[in-house]
Amino acid sequence: MAEEVKLIGLWASFFHRRVEIALKLKGVKYEYVEEDLTNKSPLLLKYNPVHKKIPVLVHNGNPIAESIVIIEYIDETWKHNPILPQHPYDRALTRFWAKFIDEKALPALWNSTWGKGKEREVAIGEACEHLKTLENELGDKKFFGGEDIGLVDIVANVVGIWFGVFQELSGLELLTEEKFPKLCKWIHEYVNHTAIKEDLPPRDKLIEFFSARFEAAS
Repeated sequence: MAEEVKLIGLWASFFHRRVEIALKLKGVKYEYVEEDLTNKSPLLLKYNPVHKKIPVLVHNGNPIAESIVIIEYIDETWKHNPILPQHPYDRALTRFWAKFIDEKALPALWNSTWGKGKEREVAIGEACEHLKTLENELGDKKFFGGEDIGLVDIVANVVGIWFGVFQELSGLELLTEEKFPKLCKWIHEYVNHTAIKEDLPPRDKLIEFFSARFEAAS
């Protein structure tokens, strides 16, 4: 019996793209449903009634929400090409860094480009500290996951792709080769990885999408 795999998402969302990368790494075929967040569909409200957010993965009728939760589910369901390490301690560390990106780095990166006045000033300082922490964690590794991309690399897609767009729109120059050479080298490796490169959202389209939101916010 063929498996039913459906992904409800939004092309410009880094949370959604994380799940796409995981499915790509696993070679899982799926049906994609583009969601309009300004007019949420009955399908989204049915499958994610708690948060009413994308992404949602529907596997044989069972919905799973929240990008990191979905990626772990994908990794446990389709065992080949593991995304998380096998050893419990390494898995715990991986989860720690994924959580660090979502709970610490991401809000600071967002507010450093989208924030206003004092909030933005504070966020720029915090973003700088968090990027330093990630630079140190990366060290001399090719990817956060070692020789190939893993969960932390997937979650860091906001650093690898989206933050560059946000910087350009806001005129901020924070993540530069001069300040963060290892992260910039990682970004180059990352965007050229097969699983990322083939489904990379076009930069000009991202700029167009977010500039409309940027103008509305400012």
